Amino acid sequence: MAGTVVDERDDDELRILIQKVARRIRSNRAEGDVGDSQLSVLFYLDVRGALTPTELAALEHVTPPSMNRTVNGLEEAGLIVRERATDDARKVLVRLTPAGDRLLVETRRLRSVWFSDELANLTPTERAALEAARPALRKLAGG
Repeated sequence: MAGTVVDERDDDELRILIQKVARRIRSNRAEGDVGDSQLSVLFYLDVRGALTPTELAALEHVTPPSMNRTVNGLEEAGLIVRERATDDARKVLVRLTPAGDRLLVETRRLRSVWFSDELANLTPTERAALEAARPALRKLAGG
């Protein structure tokens, strides 16, 4: 029984550590008033191209009205535009603007610099341990 409690504490600590690293990575972003959910939408648009608000809501696991508020904020900030689909005038697509693209480029750059700097502070043994954990982390990340 005691072994199970230790395992649960170890699992909890590992989860918390992964969350803290993710939070530190996310804190590195380009200047602006863009929240995490808004930034996530911009990343989806960058990777997948133009999407409907309904598709974005499904990807983000939020309701369509919630996504509409997110899209409205991004549009007001000049980071995305809505346009009619060429194949169906009833369908609205959301796509990045050049300003949205620049924000993502800078955010990725800042995150990469931060992460590289942090990795450089690790000992060779610590770095090897992280490399050994890569397959497990990939699996936990879903792919």
